[in-house]
Amino acid sequence: MDLDKPPVRQPPQQPEGCLVVAIRLPVRIVALVLVLPVRMAWDALVVACRFLNDLLLRPLGRALLWLGRAVVVLPLVGLWRYVVVPLGKALAWLGNVLVVAPLVWCHRYLLTPVGHALLWLYARVLTPAVIGLAAALAWLARYLVVVPARLLYDWFLAPVGRAVTWCVVGVGRLLALLVRGVGWVLYWVARVLFVLPGLALWRWFLAPVGRAVTWCVVGVGRLLALLVRGVGWVLYWVARVLFVLPALALWRWVLAPVGRVLALVGREAWDALRHAWRVAGYISLAVGRFLGTFLRWIFVEPVRWVYRSVLTPVGHVVRDVVLRPAAAAARAVGRTVRQSLAAARASVRQARADVRRLLLGEPRRPEPVARREPSGRETRTLDSSTTALTKD
Repeated sequence: MDLDKPPVRQPPQQPEGCLVVAIRLPVRIVALVLVLPVRMAWDALVVACRFLNDLLLRPLGRALLWLGRAVVVLPLVGLWRYVVVPLGKALAWLGNVLVVAPLVWCHRYLLTPVGHALLWLYARVLTPAVIGLAAALAWLARYLVVVPARLLYDWFLAPVGRAVTWCVVGVGRLLALLVRGVGWVLYWVARVLFVLPGLALWRWFLAPVGRAVTWCVVGVGRLLALLVRGVGWVLYWVARVLFVLPALALWRWVLAPVGRVLALVGREAWDALRHAWRVAGYISLAVGRFLGTFLRWIFVEPVRWVYRSVLTPVGHVVRDVVLRPAAAAARAVGRTVRQSLAAARASVRQARADVRRLLLGEPRRPEPVARREPSGRETRTLDSSTTALTKD
């Protein structure tokens, strides 16, 4: 098994000319000189912001959060829990007693019986009456209106309608025959007087004249197209010689080389800025570590030495000489006080028991009950009568 990492393939680099090398080093030096103060100022600002956040903003935010909780949240919670909720429960109970219960009683003992009575009256009295009245009206309508109307239709209106229909159909067929004959006559008159002369005029006069005019127009159009094509070709070459070729030469021999040089300078400037920003970061880190080490040796190490060499031995001496004996004495005093309080409680309990005994007498002691199990430290054996097989 191969544990070595495969070599990283680098992309093929194009060969750089002397102009690139000549431009790169001055640009990077200038970029480093310009970027280094900005990077150091940025790192100093970041450190100051972190220090300010850790020592001022975060504790201030926690204090404001605690203050807001103590001033706003806890009073609102207390108000909700001990004022709004009991008041709401009281109002709900009052509304239930004053509104809901009377409405339920009214619905149950007043509206429901009245509704059942009205429903019974409608189902048992009004519905049969309405059904009988409707049946009587239907019978009267059938024998007073429907039967006479059917007789009138069968014996008078139907025969009259059939006769009128036969007359109208006959007159319509006669008129159709007349219209068809007049139309055929007019068709042949129009064909002889208009269609045949017009067809002869189109075939022997208008069509040849139109073809001649079309041939003339097409010839003139082709001539004009040839003239326009020649003029366009001349203008094309004139514009090409006067504008396109000079512009192409300007782009190829002036603008393109200048653009390449400017692109090279811009790319190198961008690479130089990135390189300078990275190098300035390393320099700023080194300066920051130097300042941190300097401040640590100036301030932190003396304070640490004083704490280790002076304050710690003094604190141990104070702990061993003063604090521990004081703690032992306090524990002894506490133990004595607890024993005194326990003795006082026992005395008070005994005095209370004596007073109760004097006033009420001795309490009744429970009578001993014969137990089937051995008492004390005796064990169950085969010779004793405490087992289920040998007991009395």
